[in-house]
Amino acid sequence: MTTLAMLLPMGVIGPTQIVLIVVLIVVLFGGKKIPELMRGMGRGVKEFKDAVNKDYSEDITATNETVKPEPKKEDEAPKA
Repeated sequence: MTTLAMLLPMGVIGPTQIVLIVVLIVVLFGGKKIPELMRGMGRGVKEFKDAVNKDYSEDITATNETVKPEPKKEDEAPKA
């Protein structure tokens, strides 16, 4: 069983490996499909970022909403 660490000595990717990866992608998908794949990947990343920002802004809004604190009831001493 080969792992990525075994394929890449000390985790360093050189220019030769990058060229090889690009050539393999072009061979597998073809030159016409690559822009479509990148466009789809870009849309996916954009949707993910929008969803994260939306959730974050909702959390901030929920915590920043003004909530009226209940007035403290003072212990009243019995009147004598």
